[in-house]
Amino acid sequence: MGNQGADSTAGRRATGIVLAAGAGTRLGMGPKALLPYRGRPLVEVIAGSLLDGGCREVVVVLGAGAPEVATIADLDRYRVAINPAWRSGMGSSFLLGEQTADPADHLLIALVDQPGLTRATVGRLLAHHRPGRITAAAYRRSDTSDGGMPAGHRAGQESEQQNRLLRGHPLLIDASLRQSVIATVTGDAGARGFLRAHPDLVDEVDCSDQSTGEDIDTPDQLGLLS
Repeated sequence: MGNQGADSTAGRRATGIVLAAGAGTRLGMGPKALLPYRGRPLVEVIAGSLLDGGCREVVVVLGAGAPEVATIADLDRYRVAINPAWRSGMGSSFLLGEQTADPADHLLIALVDQPGLTRATVGRLLAHHRPGRITAAAYRRSDTSDGGMPAGHRAGQESEQQNRLLRGHPLLIDASLRQSVIATVTGDAGARGFLRAHPDLVDEVDCSDQSTGEDIDTPDQLGLLS
């Protein structure tokens, strides 16, 4: 089911893509898509944030444990694509999501293991997007390391680090750039190669007030689900 309200918003017609095919091996808890978050599987929450935030429709790309995920999670509002090559890395899921989406749409790429993603973040990216460009959520660095510096220098470094934005997800790719981006996708890299080659095309939008932008990759990050 699509978000009809987003269709009438000039220049902001976007399909959300949730990359949810990973096995979550390092966590040892099964597919990340089924991690429990606020009483629901995480994939439901992420997909819902994309649709409710203004995406016209949402494509959920599953892979590891796809039958189980499709049975447990309520994904009726979304288009589900199964990636049989999920073991090859995130790139194949990225490509499948792009192929499944309407070719006229911008793409809003989200990771299933980012529980802090809110519909406000999605709406902000859509509102700030400019034609022919990539719009990325960015988050302020919270970790600092003094490296044995004198107190005065350390304070200055901490201030600089705290004010530095780090690019993260979601990532909004303009429809006009889709073919250029997918030509660079390989292995587990996703759009990384294109972003590195064309930093001049990327606009970063501060979303630090919504979350830290962290992903759940290791057991010590499971606290993000609380």
